[in-house]
Amino acid sequence: MKKTIIANWKMDPTSAREARQLFAQIKNKVRKLRGVETVIAPPFVYLPLFRPTSHFKLGAQDVSFASEGAWTGEISAKMLLDLKVSYVLVGHSERRELGETHNSVHQKLAAALSKGLRAVLCVGEKERSREAFPALVREEVKSALKGVPRRFAARALIAYEPVWAISSHSGGRADTSQNFFEMSIFIRRLVLDIWGKSAALKLPILYGGSVNSKNAAGFLGVKSSGGLLVGQASLNPGEFSKILEAASR
Repeated sequence: MKKTIIANWKMDPTSAREARQLFAQIKNKVRKLRGVETVIAPPFVYLPLFRPTSHFKLGAQDVSFASEGAWTGEISAKMLLDLKVSYVLVGHSERRELGETHNSVHQKLAAALSKGLRAVLCVGEKERSREAFPALVREEVKSALKGVPRRFAARALIAYEPVWAISSHSGGRADTSQNFFEMSIFIRRLVLDIWGKSAALKLPILYGGSVNSKNAAGFLGVKSSGGLLVGQASLNPGEFSKILEAASR
């Protein structure tokens, strides 16, 4: 099974010229690789600059729950599809910090999946505490998936990204591959309760949080790992290329 590597550029780079340069460098590397699904998720304003190929896909960092209408500043799934976007992040911790609720994440996930996008549900605890994380992750997964038809399961992915491990919070301190393994089992059990055994076993689960070229292979080597959600390292072409090479192996 191909590993999915998603480059979340967040609010970088700061100009279209820089975005084109970064994209060109990554594109050249991706052409030479096999066995990896590379997804570039730039800021919305840069999406029209790029067109996906057989070597990589385009992703968006957010999506509206609404299909159309008077929703100032919102971007619908239909708009993203028109720009050839295939993937979208839903419920990223940085969006949740801005006020996204469990209900709004659920609505966005349902909207994205129903329109044909591959939706990446982001979940993760805020503090490094084995006593605290199960409750929050359980709530995030169950509230997001509950009521979403099982037929959409094939287009869903879940990214486990503990908030405390994100570079802006941790200074580059990633989680351990062992904990990712345990969390992936925990998440699959939650999915099993909602969508059944087949969906739970097939669902790609990605790791995110201070991913770099030194720790990527460890997370990719975890049994049933679906890939990686890469933040800061995806803005460094050399570093990101090494991560893609690890995934292709």
